[in-house]
Amino acid sequence: MRKFFSVFLISCFFCNGALANVLDRDTSDPLYMLGFEDFLSETSLTYWDSILRLGQTVSYGLNNRLTIAANVHFQQDFDGTEDGFSSIDLGGVYRVSTADGNSARIISDVLFGLKFGGSSHVRTPYFADSTYYAGYRFGRQWAGLTLAATIKSSWIFDDVRGMAYIDFEPEAYFRVSQDWRLGTSFMIRKATNPKYNQEWLGGKVIRQYGRTQYIGHLDYEFESDNFQIGAKVNILF
Repeated sequence: MRKFFSVFLISCFFCNGALANVLDRDTSDPLYMLGFEDFLSETSLTYWDSILRLGQTVSYGLNNRLTIAANVHFQQDFDGTEDGFSSIDLGGVYRVSTADGNSARIISDVLFGLKFGGSSHVRTPYFADSTYYAGYRFGRQWAGLTLAATIKSSWIFDDVRGMAYIDFEPEAYFRVSQDWRLGTSFMIRKATNPKYNQEWLGGKVIRQYGRTQYIGHLDYEFESDNFQIGAKVNILF
């Protein structure tokens, strides 16, 4: 019995250490948080509803609880004239509670940011001018699984297309092996302008190479009955 107990304690120690090492580089995890002075580049390419969109996000860890980020997108509309750059998004994530801070091991974050500039010829809400948003994200991480949910509210100030909307997105993220991940999510958007209501069901596959992740995803939007396909590269410096 004593021998079994010793083996159990050693196994737990190594499992916790392995989990910590994996989470340090698992930038696609929905509860991922950059460490102090870490820098993350995320480059994305998506195609949906006759629009090809290229995006770039850069994030920086000010400390172990606060990350700041900026992103911008460019889109090419093959079925209209809504071509151009999005508004610049400046935002941040603050970690309110860590897994070690409560008995339930729940992690929670506050999200906040604003968008400004951008082309007036491209469709909202992603490319809208003068947008403010705030949200809350929470969940739990295990060695092979992360469960999380995010609720975020956005306000668009525009004389023609001004509105507000709320997003709710639960996610499940599976570490199926040392180098492979699978993720699934469902997002509901309710807007004061019903034209922009959306319901997304998505899935993604992630391959890890050191501090770089290659992501492929396929998403279905119920309101428009259209699929979105995309790829993404995360590089952690």
